[in-house]
Amino acid sequence: MDQTGAGASRAGDSGSRWRNLLGRGRPRDSEAMPDAPVGAPRATEYGRARVGTPPHVPRPAAPSEPRGRRSTPIPVQVAGHRPAAYSTGSVDGLVAALRKDFGTSRTVAFVNPKGGVHKTTATVLTAATLGSARGGGVLAWDDNELRGTLGLRAGTARHARTIRHLVDDLARIEAGPGILADVLDDYLRHTRDGSFDVLAGDEDPRIARRLDPATVRRVLTVLSSTHDVICVDTGNNVESPNWQTVVRAADHMVVTTVPREDAAFTADWMLDLLVEEGMGELVSSATTLISCPTPNRTALTDDLLQHFGSRTRTAVVVPYDPALEPGSTIEYSTLAPATRMAWLYAGVAISESFHP
Repeated sequence: MDQTGAGASRAGDSGSRWRNLLGRGRPRDSEAMPDAPVGAPRATEYGRARVGTPPHVPRPAAPSEPRGRRSTPIPVQVAGHRPAAYSTGSVDGLVAALRKDFGTSRTVAFVNPKGGVHKTTATVLTAATLGSARGGGVLAWDDNELRGTLGLRAGTARHARTIRHLVDDLARIEAGPGILADVLDDYLRHTRDGSFDVLAGDEDPRIARRLDPATVRRVLTVLSSTHDVICVDTGNNVESPNWQTVVRAADHMVVTTVPREDAAFTADWMLDLLVEEGMGELVSSATTLISCPTPNRTALTDDLLQHFGSRTRTAVVVPYDPALEPGSTIEYSTLAPATRMAWLYAGVAISESFHP
């Protein structure tokens, strides 16, 4: 829709209201917190063993140039730090950056206490983007404590086992015998193209009581032993021990939001809380993804891009895509070229912090 007349005025008023109410942008040059250094490799009791894609699942092909080679790069809206791979503007250059050695397994927490801000979508598509580029070795964990939908959105249903079954058998899995990757495979679901695995959430909300900090750390240790990247779709309760444990264990944090004032405010006070809790480096090195739920552009999108581009390390706008609108299974291959390019940019921003 062309924003003219009253429509443009309302959009401008919304953007102005956001700027006036927030009033606390953090310009990077005056930020007290430095960019977070890459953490030292974390040891696990199993050692690090990259398993690639699971048995009997075909190795996925790396993302190709969407719908043929393009002489003109697809533009992506970005604010804040721009990784070197962005300068190429090509799929090949972005994929090459995603294929670099990360040195050890990395955990990424997708966060925003507000519901409906595309956390699950971002988790699935980040895992799909990284997994397609790297040929597997990526896992998405639905750690939403109240019946998350990641298992449904990822289109995985070869069995009904969930995090509850993994926790039930966790001591046996840790003790062995057998190759850990083969044992763990019984609890994971695989996407159709084999690009990433899924640890599904459970429909019984009582599982939240069992996911205490020690258990969450044990689960992450097991998953880190068999996968290069673990993308965790978190819940909405920042006071939950589960939520706090995942965020503190994360190597990188992804803030998800949509162009709505309530969603952006919630993300912003969450970042304030994390800074107060001593996680300022995690905040300053984070990536923010602004997902557009409709094709209509607003001034608020641009305001949020600039704000979170200064508050976090990099902010990327993910355009509207009708393929994501039904809220059902997400098929990476059906996304529009502009959407896939935006997720490549997002993946590079996320993975850049992994490099040793």
